[in-house]
Amino acid sequence: MVIDAHQHFWLLKDRLGAWPPPELAAIHRDFLPADLIPEMKTSGVSGTVLVQSLPSLEDTRFLLELARDHDFVLGVVGWADLKAPDAPQVIAELAKADKLKGLRPMLQDLADPNWIDDPALAPAVEAMIEHRLVFDALVLEPHLPALHAFASRYPGLPIVIDHGAKPRIASGHFTGWRHAMLRLAKLSHVHCKLSGLLTEAGEQRQEALRPYIETILELFGAERVIWGSDWPVLNLAGSYSGWINQCLHIVPQADQDAIMGGNAIRVYGLKGY
Repeated sequence: MVIDAHQHFWLLKDRLGAWPPPELAAIHRDFLPADLIPEMKTSGVSGTVLVQSLPSLEDTRFLLELARDHDFVLGVVGWADLKAPDAPQVIAELAKADKLKGLRPMLQDLADPNWIDDPALAPAVEAMIEHRLVFDALVLEPHLPALHAFASRYPGLPIVIDHGAKPRIASGHFTGWRHAMLRLAKLSHVHCKLSGLLTEAGEQRQEALRPYIETILELFGAERVIWGSDWPVLNLAGSYSGWINQCLHIVPQADQDAIMGGNAIRVYGLKGY
């Protein structure tokens, strides 16, 4: 059983002025369930976790509506302004939707790499813990020290690092990323998604990915790595089935049940499995 723990849907009419730009023709269009279902069937994917891609409550409510109408969407990672005075109330309201499983501030787009290392987040984090929500961390390497401080402050909050923190695979940068990820991996409530790496690899895609994937597996272990596609962004670099097959060739067979599905079910509390 395979669970895709990281995929997106969007409508271009809701993204005026937002990424992706028109020059990224492969993904500059609407993406909805009818586009993903054939890919899932071909690749043997049983369900997904749908992740926000706009920092707005409207986008989160749109995703929750799609999840309500489509059984294969097992959970949603949405967005809320975690530093807003009413953040706990907003989180409580969103959490009334049974399929809301997490929240994701878009840290990679914020000017301050230390935004996450702020005690002002405490009320929102406490609300997330109360409602058993996961914190998805969309980060780059410069954000990792602040993420470590944040994670150390809240050991009761499950944290999932998206896309392996987007290592600079195309330029061969490795040592600094590995060191920062090692510190985070020592915190038992921090997990890591095996997703989004293909688009970071540039022209070196296949041969360059293995050291990064193997490092994620080494540092976080079979119980804290979660597979995801990052579809449709994945379409910029490869195919849905191709990414699954590439991961299956690297992930040890004994660990595949956990990494390709079981960990997502457990960490996000996906129901029906």
